[in-house]
Amino acid sequence: MKRIAFSMAAVMTAAGLGVAMDPSAGHADAPVTPIYVTKIPAGYRDWKLVSVAHEEGELKDIRAILANEKGIKAFRADKLPFPEGTVIARIAWDHVPSDENNKAFGEFAKSIGRSPPGAQSFIAGPPKNGVQFMVKDAKKYAATGGWGYAQFDDGKPADEKVMSACFPCHQLIKARDYVFTRYAP
Repeated sequence: MKRIAFSMAAVMTAAGLGVAMDPSAGHADAPVTPIYVTKIPAGYRDWKLVSVAHEEGELKDIRAILANEKGIKAFRADKLPFPEGTVIARIAWDHVPSDENNKAFGEFAKSIGRSPPGAQSFIAGPPKNGVQFMVKDAKKYAATGGWGYAQFDDGKPADEKVMSACFPCHQLIKARDYVFTRYAP
């Protein structure tokens, strides 16, 4: 009898833990909304260029900021907040000196009677920190200012630890609808 009671208690405890761990259990009408984008937007490499940036410090990269058609129109019009459906992409690379370009610039400097400048030309090296996205959907991503965030490394979504850093950083620029980049005509 004690064994049956113990077994029943163990089963009920396990069942209770299962319900406690599943946030949608018992709430069929409460959808679980991800705050991170889980799929790479199709065709993003064909989007228009918004701007480029060079980051120093720990990031130390050069990056291109792209936007889909809705986003590029908003950037060009300096329209805030960004409209629903705006998607912004960030592609980054390590920046490395170009020996070939530096040599050419040095030869040119000598030809006009100036001292060679040394390392002054940097080019895109290997990709860095994956590709990142911001997707504007005020209802779906209400908890993060109306934006869903993503980072894909080698085509795979970054882990939650990486993703949890996105919104706190972007929150610092709430007045710009959480977007750091400005359009560079």
